[in-house]
Amino acid sequence: MKTSMMSAWRWTGTGRPLQLHEVPVPAPGPDEVLVRVRAAGMCHSDVGELDEPSWAVNITRNPITLGHEIAGEVVAVGADVTGWATGQRVGVHPQGSTVPGYSRDGGYASHHLAPADDLVAVPDGLSDDLAATGTDAGMTSYHAVAVVGGVRAGSRVGVIGLGGLGQLGAQLAVHLGAEVHGADTSTAARSLAAGWGLAGLHERAEDLRGLGLDVVIDFAGFGTTTEAAVHAIRVGGDVVMVGLGAERTTLTTADVIHQKARIHGSSGGTRDDIAAVYQHLASGALAPTVERIGFDDVPRGIERLRAGDVRGRLVVVMP
Repeated sequence: MKTSMMSAWRWTGTGRPLQLHEVPVPAPGPDEVLVRVRAAGMCHSDVGELDEPSWAVNITRNPITLGHEIAGEVVAVGADVTGWATGQRVGVHPQGSTVPGYSRDGGYASHHLAPADDLVAVPDGLSDDLAATGTDAGMTSYHAVAVVGGVRAGSRVGVIGLGGLGQLGAQLAVHLGAEVHGADTSTAARSLAAGWGLAGLHERAEDLRGLGLDVVIDFAGFGTTTEAAVHAIRVGGDVVMVGLGAERTTLTTADVIHQKARIHGSSGGTRDDIAAVYQHLASGALAPTVERIGFDDVPRGIERLRAGDVRGRLVVVMP
């Protein structure tokens, strides 16, 4: 029997461009499902894998197909899989039992093999591109704001960085009933944020200083932004670090102590976080800016991410 083949954009080593390879369409093992990929979100961590030698320690196969924000439909199930059937629309948890694009082939291909336990049902009416965005960008933002930051109605919140993650975080905080103050150096980002119902919109993170906020979520992570967050909280307030814009921060010990700042790191999230984000996306409470590109445009998308030339999220929509 002839093996079906598919095109896949693959990592072949640090410092090398993505390569387009022809690879077999995989068959699911007993606990796996085969997903027909309908949309795959692009993330700046793809650039990290391609450019930064330190990222290679997390990649267990070479070559490997990149793309960890995956949504599609089930087209085959393993013999031991229960609860999932062909035709169901699903998103794939990017930090499940194995990690797509790092320890198994990812979603920059027509088909993706996933453990059944990593699937999340996509609500009716939610588009494929938003379902893909919700798997990582949405999950990470939701976890930082609602779980780690504990944002709820009446909270006074700062959001630093209003790009791919921050736009979701800021909109979610507003939806949860918080008073939200945003900061971003990008004029375009601030223009997009003008319609989100924020209580304040600033050019610099430093402009949040003295507001006495309950929590500040730093989606930028450029060192000085985290220091600014410490000055923006009330005494005993929380700072949630999410962004990886710089390797080190510039925190002053005395400031952290006198503010009695509680500093948390937040990375990724859970399947429950994805499910919650899907409900918010389906209801329209979250309306992220998404730009759709074609499969052949993946290398150009990488270049745009590398250059910082993306507003919102890039999503590869499969033919």
